[in-house]
Amino acid sequence: AEARIEALQERDARANAQLAQSGEIARRLEIARALDARAPAFLPEATVELATAALSQRLEAEVGRASPGGRGCAISNRSPAEQAPADAGHPKAGMHVRLRCGSAELGALLQGLEGGHPVLFVDNVSVVAQGFFEAPGQGGAQNAGLDVEFDLYGYLRPVAGAANMANAVT
Repeated sequence: AEARIEALQERDARANAQLAQSGEIARRLEIARALDARAPAFLPEATVELATAALSQRLEAEVGRASPGGRGCAISNRSPAEQAPADAGHPKAGMHVRLRCGSAELGALLQGLEGGHPVLFVDNVSVVAQGFFEAPGQGGAQNAGLDVEFDLYGYLRPVAGAANMANAVT
């Protein structure tokens, strides 16, 4: 009985120590929420479909910034990625992108996509240098640029209770 009392007292002391930290944890949570409000990491859309449409618009805007007038970079194709299972309860929206760019424009584009908010990821990048071609009236061979393919994706906020439901099913 004495050992049981001692074990319960230690358990009570640990619980009280954790409760004493609740104020600090609440303060840090508020700081994290304020930071997220200023620079959100998750896509703000409610569904994967809406988020994919927003990704397409963000891609167009970043291509426009990297190549004003579309002279150095142009989107050849983009298609929504198959919906993958949510990573740790976070739904994922993505698309496969193919474009032609100059190397400087490609660098600016990738930096714009991965360096902004909400946080986006570029994965499975394939870059193929195109040859030279003779453009009429341009006086000599012109560089055709780079043929680039990549996957672009971001994460939506987890749906409340989705992670708990997934854990309950398994």
